[in-house]
Amino acid sequence: MKLKLGVVGADDSLAVIQSVVTQFSEIEYLPIVYWKEEELYTLLPPRLEEADMWLFSGQVPYALAKEWGITDKPMAYVPHIGASLYRTLFSLSHQDKLAVEQLSFDTFRPEELKQIMAEANIHSQPRYLKSYEGAITASELAEFHYQLWKSGKTKAAVTCLRTAHLELQRLGVPVYRVLPTYSGVQSVINMLLRTHEMYRFKDTQIAVLLLEIDSFRGLINKTFSTDELHKLEIKATEKLLAFTKQLQGSLKLAGPGRYVIFTTRGILREMTNQFTSIPDLEGQYGIGNQLVTCGIGIGKSAYEAEIHAGNALLHAKEFGTGTWMAFFDDKTIVGPLGKQEQISFSVSTKQLQALSKKTSLSVMTLSKLNSILHKLGRTELNAHELAQYMGILPRSARRILMELEANGLAEVIGEESPHSRGRPRKLYRLLFPS
Repeated sequence: MKLKLGVVGADDSLAVIQSVVTQFSEIEYLPIVYWKEEELYTLLPPRLEEADMWLFSGQVPYALAKEWGITDKPMAYVPHIGASLYRTLFSLSHQDKLAVEQLSFDTFRPEELKQIMAEANIHSQPRYLKSYEGAITASELAEFHYQLWKSGKTKAAVTCLRTAHLELQRLGVPVYRVLPTYSGVQSVINMLLRTHEMYRFKDTQIAVLLLEIDSFRGLINKTFSTDELHKLEIKATEKLLAFTKQLQGSLKLAGPGRYVIFTTRGILREMTNQFTSIPDLEGQYGIGNQLVTCGIGIGKSAYEAEIHAGNALLHAKEFGTGTWMAFFDDKTIVGPLGKQEQISFSVSTKQLQALSKKTSLSVMTLSKLNSILHKLGRTELNAHELAQYMGILPRSARRILMELEANGLAEVIGEESPHSRGRPRKLYRLLFPS
């Protein structure tokens, strides 16, 4: 069966890309043409499930889709490389007799453009360049080129964005469009094919769920017998068997109230919405979500996946009953799943290992803290914030911050009074490298 490649881009870029895609017999081509970047938000959603992977004609539409987070399927864009620009420069210098100092450029990085000029044996350097990361609006790019041309500083514009190209034409600015090259498109498609293969391999990895069900909390009466507990476990096992069937996995008991389910990463990825949410066990199987604590482990072998599931369960229990955490084969831990305050941290950072030796704090604790700072986008926080994100008591969070302060890795920068009454909270700035 052919792989379906969704291609998103401007009309002229898609013509180049299509000429390359036809050389790949294993690919079916699904084009989507847009004339304004805003159209992506209406054009893409209905077509997402049609393609196995997505190729964007340039940096801007790719960045918009990436920021949007609309799909987890392999995505890439065709970069504008030196060969893309050579063709335009040749036309400018030989046909229109324009020098690079008379032009304004966009998209390329300064060092990249400098190298392109050197390789083309052009000794002059461009004076005007609009470089940017991620996405940019066509109007902003067009305005950059237009003002330079209007003031007489340039005689023409060179743009990589089709929508800016059209806007500049409307404004009457002489403009040249940089198109992707055949080899550039070919290289990106080959990379996408390799990425797709890697995703398929990942989806077949073993995944293990280690679940603990708190049967005591499931008792209705305050008085109970061991027989009642045993009946509850039998019922829970029956319900978990139905859940396991949906996972296309196998179930085994691992002690009182503890169960292990073996499945694959791909199946679990879909069921947990890319490891961000938890299955509705209560609604679908009659198992109270608040009764189940789960650690998910992904590994290259069943043994490794079980070890990772055990570690994930230990972290889940730190946040309390009903929590799910996932431990991946790259030593990254994510969770709590289904919670707004989700963090992702690693246990294999050398910098954090060095800091752990300097303090009494574990690498895991420091890694969690590092992840929280990245999520917050700042280095200042108080003990109550830290406690909320780490799922610990405020006094434990204060101990962590005081330990960092004692070792020169944090400093008190002020106090906050959340209420008119009550003790002010110390605000700390963390000083260790993120």
